[in-house]
Formats: sequence, structure tokens, C-alpha cells
Amino acid sequence: MMDPAVFPYVRNKCKSYEEYLFTTKQWISQESQGTLISRTIMNELGHPIGTIQLYDIGNRTGFLATWIGAPYFGQGYNARAKECFMTELFLEHGIETVYLKIRSHNIRSKKAVEKLPYVQLANERSPQIFESINSTQHVYDLYQVERAGFLERQSRILPTKTTREWPGLLQEG
Repeated sequence: MMDPAVFPYVRNKCKSYEEYLFTTKQWISQESQGTLISRTIMNELGHPIGTIQLYDIGNRTGFLATWIGAPYFGQGYNARAKECFMTELFLEHGIETVYLKIRSHNIRSKKAVEKLPYVQLANERSPQIFESINSTQHVYDLYQVERAGFLERQSRILPTKTTREWPGLLQEG
């Protein structure tokens, strides 16, 4: 998480193991309150390589945050983790819209999310949300994923599966 290619973009910046444990305890508390859903992204060997979360959950919406360790960039983990997690969110948790806010200068993340066929740029589509995340200046671009569009797209690709049927990629906790 301290890698300079990752750290500037991580939502919860932990500089020590103790800070990470404290943050993890906060996540557990937020999950029990229904304001956060967090999963660990695992590689094929079952080693943790990142996290994916839906935070600020309310009114069947939330914001998506993902980080993956730099050694795993470009290996397809981001797209697979998002597909598994979105499937879980839409089918098991009743989420209708997932928002993604990405810093305008974070070219790597913008390119990664723009490759996903179910993600739409939402700067103009959802102007109130866009303005709320950019209250003083344009720092973030806003993207969104709608439940109906995602599930329709997934049903054309392969049978819909829940994340519990995708062993090894996402793990609760």
C-alpha cells in the first residue's frame, strides 16, 4: 500500500501495520452498520493483493474504492474483482447504482475503468453527485454503474454467478 504508484490514490492511507489494523476494525464496524461492504482481492495462490469496497452506502447506492498492489497491475485483477463484486452488490445486497470517483489526473485508474463496458462517465449524467464530490474545484471525474445495465451485459456474456461461486478472487473480511 505504500508503493508510490498506489499510496496517493488509496482512500484510507495507512503508514504502519498498527494503522492498518485500526482501519480494518473501523471497516468491520462500518460493515455491521450497513454503510460499507469490503472484500479482499486474492490472487490464484490465495494471497491478498488488494481490497475492493463499497462505502457511503445509502438509498441503494454507494461509492466504489479499489486498490491493487503495484506488482499485480496489468494482470486483469481489477476487471475480475469489479465484476465479481458488482455481481454480489446487485444480486445479494440490493444496490441499484455504484459510483466511482477517480482523480482527474489518475490516468491509470481512468483507463482501467473506461475499459469496463458497463461503466458510464457520469459527470453530466449525475450532476448533483458530481458537484458534491467537487465542491471547490474539479478534482474527480464521476463514473457510475447501474444495476440493470450491468446485469443485462453480464447475462449476455455468461450465466450470472454470485461471488461465492468465484473461489479465490474475493474474500469477505
